[in-house]
Amino acid sequence: MNSANDVPSVSRLKIGFILARSFTLSAFALFVDTLRLASDEADKSGRVLADWQVLGSTRHLITSSCGVQVAPTSDFIDPSEFNYIVVVGGLLNSETPVDHHTVEYLKKAAARKVSLIGVCTGTFILAEAGLMKNHQSCVSWLHHDVFRERFPGHEVRADRIFNLDRNRGSCAGGSSAADMAAYIVRRHISKAAERNALEVLQIDKARTALHIQPRRPLSIESNDPRLKAALIIMERNIEKTISIDKLAASVGLSRRQLERLFVEKANSSPAIIYRRMRLERAKHLVMETDAPLIEIAMEVGFENASHFAKAFRKAFGQSPTKLRDVVAAVP
Repeated sequence: MNSANDVPSVSRLKIGFILARSFTLSAFALFVDTLRLASDEADKSGRVLADWQVLGSTRHLITSSCGVQVAPTSDFIDPSEFNYIVVVGGLLNSETPVDHHTVEYLKKAAARKVSLIGVCTGTFILAEAGLMKNHQSCVSWLHHDVFRERFPGHEVRADRIFNLDRNRGSCAGGSSAADMAAYIVRRHISKAAERNALEVLQIDKARTALHIQPRRPLSIESNDPRLKAALIIMERNIEKTISIDKLAASVGLSRRQLERLFVEKANSSPAIIYRRMRLERAKHLVMETDAPLIEIAMEVGFENASHFAKAFRKAFGQSPTKLRDVVAAVP
């Protein structure tokens, strides 16, 4: 991400917010309140060290997903006025979460090298505008599959709470919006400003970009963040499987270290657990869809139907064809 000195004419940390239709109020509130409390001492709310605006192509009220409305405070002024422009998304069922003028403004900001951040599904808006093609995106595990389907060829992860990739940022949303805002405050203002904001918000300590999203894959209990991250990465790479070496590297371990970790914490090897995930996904598809078995085999990373059938029978005690017949016979 750009440092404060990368954008000339900016004396304070300045952030512009773009709120999508049905945006997530909590994510916006936590982000902007972290800025507010970092900008002044105690809880005075003065815009001493930071400033922010809610930008809009019109001054019409923007309705959040919970029904609370927020009014833009500024038109689309020169994007170079800001260190960051933060797009706060929300519900995915809106076909046009922002209008054409907003998309053009974001493209203009990108052309002027202003750092862009997607919060919650705001990353979808940036990707739809073609602004995340060469950057890694971080989205909630709830939205990972939808993102991958909509934007093939984009690098996306759903294990971390937020991600910073050069002049693009992305955040899973929810409480992690405060963590990302705290990082920006610490980077551009000071640790003291960050501490002031977090203390007033009753947050003990900001989580880093390496923190794992609070979700437990499968039924494996573990507090080890490296194991959690590896499991989520496996879960998100069922169709296009990745090697154990690459999996280990993605969580900062060697293959041997990863294997030792899995044996210690999960009483199994990463390869066995990965195959189990793939076969559980296959079992669901066999029972819930009419897809040909060869398609299911390919979707969960098997090269041919014969190999798939053997692995399936070993795991579940019957062939995929037999299981589908049993399911079909149930009235």
